Order: sequence, then structure tokens, then C-alpha cells
Amino acid sequence: MFPELVTGREDDFEHGPWTILRGSTLRGEASCDLKERVLQVPLGEDPTSRVVRAHELVHARVSPHNVDWGALVGDVPPRALECAEEFRVNTILQRLHFDVALLRDGSEKIGGRRLAEAGEWGQAVCFLLAVLGTGAERDYLAGVRAGDPTWLPGLRAIRKRALHLVEGRAPSTLGATTYDDQGVPKGYAQTTVVLARLVAQAMESRVPIGVDALRQFRRSLEPGGRRAPTGRFAPLVFAPAAPMRCRPRTPGIRHRSSAPWGIVLRYPGRLLTDPQQRAFAGRTHRHGGVVVIDQSGSMDIDEGALNDLLGRAPDALVVGYSHRPGDTGQTPNAWLLAERGRVAVTSNIGNVGNGVDGPVLRWAIAQRRSREPIVWVTDGQVTDSHDHPDDALSTECAELVRRYSIRMARDLSDATRELSGGLAIGGAGTARFGRVGRKLLEI
Repeated sequence: MFPELVTGREDDFEHGPWTILRGSTLRGEASCDLKERVLQVPLGEDPTSRVVRAHELVHARVSPHNVDWGALVGDVPPRALECAEEFRVNTILQRLHFDVALLRDGSEKIGGRRLAEAGEWGQAVCFLLAVLGTGAERDYLAGVRAGDPTWLPGLRAIRKRALHLVEGRAPSTLGATTYDDQGVPKGYAQTTVVLARLVAQAMESRVPIGVDALRQFRRSLEPGGRRAPTGRFAPLVFAPAAPMRCRPRTPGIRHRSSAPWGIVLRYPGRLLTDPQQRAFAGRTHRHGGVVVIDQSGSMDIDEGALNDLLGRAPDALVVGYSHRPGDTGQTPNAWLLAERGRVAVTSNIGNVGNGVDGPVLRWAIAQRRSREPIVWVTDGQVTDSHDHPDDALSTECAELVRRYSIRMARDLSDATRELSGGLAIGGAGTARFGRVGRKLLEI
């Protein structure tokens, strides 16, 4: 076994001595480490051992080396890149007339069944690409069918799209190692990265069940197609702390409250119903509160109204949020606009989508001091991490609003009124708040 004889790379890989370790034909027991020049392969003379050795030698010939390509394309999970590279190498191997039907070790069927039974859709999508076109593919899909047959249509749609992407490409094109304008080997950039992005998108999507969901999922796999629904919120990612300046204090927001003493008997009925007999009207001034502002594309946040709000509630904690559809945590989706007496010098303009409505509300609830109000500036159109409306997520937000007495405002001019009291939850005007408003009327 002489990997030193593998030549033809057109990148800056330097040839040198390799270390050969004895491996086997079992999955995970053969590998190619280009950085350390270590090749672990089966050394037998049987046909399967020869194909496994050829597979690892193709890695030695075409795979990137000594660079963290995952960091270069940080929005793609490393597992997706790894499995997409396996598919590229297996495709090259098949085009070179090796019998890739031998690439199986008998564990694929039980592995597919276990993934489906555990609900690991993302891992199931990845592993499909790793075995696609080999002798393991049929056994793997049979295992998935045994675990959850509803997954098969979605996996077959991914299979069809992946095969179409490499259709007609010669081994020299698939395995090109010359650098493109971004310094990435062309074969890797034009095949592996493209496939990995496809896989990453499918991993995040909800399992497509039913004719309509499957049609939507198939469209999402096409170039320029809108991402399929995920059915879950994205993780909340705060932007680094922005420069802030102190605000001068003002009288605050006037708030009417009930009290057991005073000069105006405004609530006489409470003399009988309230154990503390808080029947008199009192007035206090609020300087604080928590304000959560939806800055997605459906909202039009006026900077002047924001300054007016902060002027009247200088101790308020104000957070804006908006998620970029499909982002995997690389782009911040929440930022502090004001923090207890200080205000951000510059404000964020948003990322088009919602995506984190539930997580940001939970964050606001955790920041609340004593009984200070929480105001949510929103149109009530809650969406998932791919910016699709979702009934369950709308219900989740409506339940948070009701349980924690969160006030809702359609714009910042209404937020000041809501900080001073506003309309009761479920009262007149609740239906103005889109899906969340309708859920509030139901629950």
C-alpha cells in the first residue's frame, strides 16, 4: 500500500511519507487523515477490502487538507460536510468503475431503523448521503421503513435531488483540486459544499408528511426554493453588547392604581369584594418595564417613537429581535436597545424573519423585576426558524402572554400606553394581533 504514489493534486498539498494502519471493512474502521498523513485501511485481498482501500485513496487524491473547511462555511454543520464528501468520493469511485455495491458491512438496516425510532431526522438525512449509491443504500432505507415509513418520501426526494446534482459530471470535474476565487478546491466547492448546504437545509426541516408537505419539501430542495417548515423556533443569539449612552431621568410614565386609602373613591365595589378594600384611586410613576420589539420585515419600527418610549421610561429594558430564515446560529437575532437607564447608540434594523418569538419572550420573563410590566410590540404573526407560520408555536406564545400577563402593542406609540396599564388580555382588540390574538381568544 503506497499512498505516496497518488499524484495529480493541483493544490498546495506536499507529498511525503505516510503511516499505514491496519483497519477493516467495517464502517468507521477505515479512514484517511490528510493532515497527519495516516491511512487506516483493510489489508486483505478480498474484493471488499480492495474497494475500501480505493475509497480511502480517492480521499487522499481529492479531499481538502490542513484547513478547517467547516469554519470557512460555518453555516453548514460539519456532519453534513462529512457525509456530502463521502457521497462525492463514492460517486468518483463508481465513475472509475469500482464495484461500490460492496461498500456495506451489514449494520445499515438496524442503523436506519434505530434512527427512525429515535426520531433523529437530521442524522437520518446525513447518513443517507453517506451511503447513497452504494450497496448499503437499500438496506438503510429498509431499516428506516421499519422504524418509521412516513420518512421514506422525504428521504427519496433528497436522494433524487442529490443524484441530479452530480449527474453527468466526470470524475475529473468532481475531483478537481485547483482553487476557486475563495481558495477552496473546485471539486469540493462545486459538489460537496453545495450538497452539504442541501443536506443542512433538509436536516433542519420538519419531516414532510402528507401530499402538501411533501410538495413543499421538494420545492425547497430546488435552486432558489424557499426552505421547508421546521416547526420549531431558532435558538436565541444575542448580538455583542453595543455602545450605550446614559439617558437623563424624566418623571416617568404615570400609572393609575388602586389603594386602600385616598381622596377619590373610584372602585366602591371593592369595599365588598377586596379583602384589602383597595377602593381608592392612586397615581404612581413608572420608570421601568420590559419591552420586546419584533423587528421583522412585517413591522415598521419608527426610531422617533422608540426615543419617545425611552424618554418616558428611562429605566426600561428594551430588546429587539428578528431571525434570518435558515440561519444556524451564526447571525445574532436579538439585541439590547436600552438597558436600565442606558440606550444603544445605534439600533439594529432586523433580519427579515421572526423565528425566535418564544425564546425572546421567555428571556424577557426571566429579566422582569418584581411586578413591572412586559410589553410585546408585535403583529402576532409568529413564525418558525425558516419563517413559516406554525400553529403550535403561535399557541405557545399565546400561553406565555396569558400566563405571565404580557401586554401586547401593535406599535411603539401603543407601547407607552401598555406600560401604564392598557387593555386586559383577551379584551377588545385582541384579535388585531394575528395568529397569537386568535389563539388568545381560543384558550
